[in-house]
Amino acid sequence: DLLNLLNLYQKYFHAPGNEIIERAEQVELDFLVEDLPKLLASMKLGSERIREIVLALRNFSRLDESEMKFVDIHDGIDSTLLILSNRLKSSPNRTGIEVIKEYAKLPKVECYAGQLNQVFMNIIANAIDAIEEGIENHSLVNWGKEDSKYSSPTIKIRTKVIDNNYVSIRIKDNGPGIPEEM
Repeated sequence: DLLNLLNLYQKYFHAPGNEIIERAEQVELDFLVEDLPKLLASMKLGSERIREIVLALRNFSRLDESEMKFVDIHDGIDSTLLILSNRLKSSPNRTGIEVIKEYAKLPKVECYAGQLNQVFMNIIANAIDAIEEGIENHSLVNWGKEDSKYSSPTIKIRTKVIDNNYVSIRIKDNGPGIPEEM
């Protein structure tokens, strides 16, 4: 709205005077008019990202829930992935880790959600550690990609219902694994 108002002033007020011209140059008005929408869009995206992280942390910790409750397991896994997303992203010195989610339709599960989410955090963080070790040692497990020395860094998360009574959650990574001697 402010930029539209400024455009209207420029359209109908053709001779702004030296003081206004000098002030516009001092504040780099042309740059501000071009950059302000980008800045606002970036701020909006950043605040939405912060909101997602706060909700994920709240869902992850479930600090206000000290009793068993029925929860969506996938929400807990997704919150964990969001919290660990910084470790999953690529960086200048590391390839990103692909997460493949094969979620089945699960019923809500009665559990201590905060404790279960901590288990997801530990397992997925260990998977990331193993993959990082595999990247350093060039020893990632190839999951069927014949055209490469080793496959891309991957974590696969699969859920399913077993006999209508149990839920199976499998988290698999293609890190080098633990030697049999251990």
